[in-house]
Amino acid sequence: MCDDEAGIGRRTLFVTGAAAALTLSGVSFASAAGQQQTKTVRGTLPPGSPDFVYVPVDIPSGVRELKVAYTYDRPSVPSGTAGNALDIGIFDERGTELGGRGFRGWSGGARTEFFIRADDATPGYLPGPVRRGTWHIALGPYTVAPQGLTYEITITLTYGEPGAAVEPTYPPDRAKGRGRDWYRGDCHLHSWYSDGRRTPAEIGALARAAGLDFINSSEHNTHSAHAHWADVAGDDLLVMLGEEVTTRNGHVVALGTDPGTFVDWRYRARDNRYGRFARQIRKAGGLVVPAHPHATCIGCNWKFGFGEADAIEVWNGPWTPDDEMALADWDSMLVASVRDEGREERRDWIPAMGSSDAHRDPDVVGRPQTVVLADDLTREAIQEGIRAGRSYIAESANVSLSFTASGGRGEHAGIGERLRADRDTPVTVRLEASGAPRCVVRFVTDQGVLHTSAPLPVAGSGVVEWRTTPSYAAYVRAELRHEAAVGPLPGALAAFTNPIFLGGT
Repeated sequence: MCDDEAGIGRRTLFVTGAAAALTLSGVSFASAAGQQQTKTVRGTLPPGSPDFVYVPVDIPSGVRELKVAYTYDRPSVPSGTAGNALDIGIFDERGTELGGRGFRGWSGGARTEFFIRADDATPGYLPGPVRRGTWHIALGPYTVAPQGLTYEITITLTYGEPGAAVEPTYPPDRAKGRGRDWYRGDCHLHSWYSDGRRTPAEIGALARAAGLDFINSSEHNTHSAHAHWADVAGDDLLVMLGEEVTTRNGHVVALGTDPGTFVDWRYRARDNRYGRFARQIRKAGGLVVPAHPHATCIGCNWKFGFGEADAIEVWNGPWTPDDEMALADWDSMLVASVRDEGREERRDWIPAMGSSDAHRDPDVVGRPQTVVLADDLTREAIQEGIRAGRSYIAESANVSLSFTASGGRGEHAGIGERLRADRDTPVTVRLEASGAPRCVVRFVTDQGVLHTSAPLPVAGSGVVEWRTTPSYAAYVRAELRHEAAVGPLPGALAAFTNPIFLGGT
């Protein structure tokens, strides 16, 4: 056992091309084939530490397994003051460059130890050889108490012949669909490959029980789960691969990227690096979806703007006040997108989505779910439907909607489409709903809520119609709301649609 003290005074401050980071003094191991060596590093980080602190570890040849364990203190703090929370991950000898190839895993604050071998690794980490060179343990001081954060890292090397490398297998890009139809999915889920508690197999079973047709793997800051979904996918369930890119200024779901795609997260809005990685997501075949933009957890509130977004996760998990805020903000963006000079093309509007963000019991997979009109059950078709806004969000598979607008000359449009008609042409908006007992229907336009129905029957099915004109409503979207608990505030959502735009020739 060898102890090294890595205090804040022994450091080098450097910039990785994004957020400032701190590199501490390194740890070196002498080659000792056939043996096991352990060293311990201790240090203290003060309040105001950089977002990332790197501990270099010089790895000799002949290492079969690298194991890292860590602890840190959690002193009591006054009410309203953040305590200590320290995340962890690792980069290999290829370095810590932003967007580089050195990433080997991240578990955030979900684990106290991890290992890496050629043939296996702790969930959240990538198996592969432990090559000679300088590796970097990455610490993320998420919050630091006023007393500072004292940590201890124990590094153990086991020498010997490496195990046989495992060739990854990935789920297919298609499942057995129903042709052009409405497909239900949940695109924000966490397994034990980040901070969830469920296995991919357990999530797959819950997705099928929830009536889902597709899901998306979205672990925090790691793509390590990608190679563990092939056995979960099937003719009845499309599994897309992605990541929840968890920065200090908000989270974004990379939806349906190519297998093995890693998206870096080590930047803030002030670093002007987000656009680069949003473009990387799209280049890898994925969609860029800012998640829970008004969430109240530290670092969760979205600060990057929506110029790169392909869709916005307006509804995240059980309906809460921050979802209500996200819905209102999204609706304001719709209003801005239909100003007179932009209504013809209206390509600047951003569709809404909903996902469960389920981590563990009692989180419900598929609550809510995005229901997408797609040409088939393939990654490309689902993404195209989401990007076009041909979708609605429902609290469960029990709720089904049909939302259309029609004109007097046979014009017809559905969700995400435009009904082309003269400004003063009468338009009939029609919503058919099922599975929503006692819910009220609200038609929302660029002026606000212009029609509220009587509650649907206890059976949960009904039809609501409303007449308007394009000059009176530039778009119409529908909401199904549960009965309000108190006062004039609207009840929780049971479902809502993306808009139908009215007008234009």
